[in-house]
Amino acid sequence: MTGIVPIMWSVWALLVVLMIILKIYIGRLSRDEDDQIVLDDAFDHVKAEQAAIMAKVNKLEPARKATLWLVGLASLFVVGYYVVDIINQFK
Repeated sequence: MTGIVPIMWSVWALLVVLMIILKIYIGRLSRDEDDQIVLDDAFDHVKAEQAAIMAKVNKLEPARKATLWLVGLASLFVVGYYVVDIINQFK
């Protein structure tokens, strides 16, 4: 059963790195996003820029959620593996 351990940890680490990369990328995209609404017609270019930023962030949101769920499942698998291993050692 020890052959699965390096693969298990490699998959978990890969998923965590992917999640961190997505988090950093989304953070860099949304750092230019303003929290205020511009209602004047003279600032239509600002509205367009903000809409483009939000479109990119919203497009990446499903990938961020999917990696978060995958990391959670992989973490549960790792913990479950070691719990089963501990139980088997006491038999």
